[in-house]
Amino acid sequence: MQIAVVSIFPEMVRTVAEHGVVGRAMERQLAALRIEDPRDYATDTHRTVDDRPYGGGPGMVLKYRPAVEAIRAARTALPEGSPVIYLSPSGRAFDQGEASRLSALPGMILLAGRYEGVDERLIEEEVDEELSLGDFVLSGGEIAAMAVIDAAVRLLPGVLGDEDSAVQDSFVEGLLDYPHYTRPEEIEGRRVPAVLLSGDHARIARWRYKQALGRSFLRRPDLVKKLQLGREQQELLDEFLKEQGRVT
Repeated sequence: MQIAVVSIFPEMVRTVAEHGVVGRAMERQLAALRIEDPRDYATDTHRTVDDRPYGGGPGMVLKYRPAVEAIRAARTALPEGSPVIYLSPSGRAFDQGEASRLSALPGMILLAGRYEGVDERLIEEEVDEELSLGDFVLSGGEIAAMAVIDAAVRLLPGVLGDEDSAVQDSFVEGLLDYPHYTRPEEIEGRRVPAVLLSGDHARIARWRYKQALGRSFLRRPDLVKKLQLGREQQELLDEFLKEQGRVT
């Protein structure tokens, strides 16, 4: 997968390719990252990439020309079918489904905004879609771009050591993940649930799904509502709530 990021802070973005799962994917050439800095396409001595907004108001706006040249350079380097994605509070919500969709693409160009944003004409001319991490404001799009890269790259075939890891991630089935435990069996009086020590894989799978359902119901009821639970799922959820001493 070929990924390009357009950012005025290239060193910040580059760190995502130097560590962890994404770093290993880059080393094994399962993904590649290039960064285009709009400052490299500025024509003045000071390499200016921003200016005051028309109509007044606080902050600065990223200028059209340096950013568009950076995007077009990235388009030239990436394969056909690589969309330009602007990381923006106005974008569609980024979730696991979006990560899966992006992981199937040959590439993507991520535009990281700064200051008050980018000149709207840049979005109209070059941007294919907009994505948002959530209803909050970051100082720039770099962190959002890094999150999108990490979420998409880890889904590429061969990236994770255990392919089941991606299948069992939170949100893959529309639910939060179940709780995890490791050695020792007891810590300060808290023991690992007996079912996980039973060796009965069917019971373990049932317990884990029940925990995922229950956690999601308590912490993210919106996720459970979307699932439209069947009879067996509802029975599992009722069993979980009864064990927790809760009544629906």
